[in-house]
Amino acid sequence: MAARDEDGALSASQAASRALAHVGELISSDPVAVTSVEPTEDGWLIEVEVIEDRRIPSSSDLLALYELELGTDGDLLAYRRTRRYARGRADSGSGVG
Repeated sequence: MAARDEDGALSASQAASRALAHVGELISSDPVAVTSVEPTEDGWLIEVEVIEDRRIPSSSDLLALYELELGTDGDLLAYRRTRRYARGRADSGSGVG
């Protein structure tokens, strides 16, 4: 297990690694990347992008964003899918399209 800081809490990178492991246990989709890590009062809020449906060509894959809440010890408190989209589609918050 990864080293923790003085008060036993996980670092941001450790929390991200734990989130990827939790996603792998909870859903059958392939995790692609951690897209955000944010500290909260009770732990971490982490967003993970996954491939939900592989298609040919891969530019038409369906991706999803999952939000995971972890406690300071890395235990999963909650998770939910927040968005589902085609790989090539621009994010509406990016100012493109």
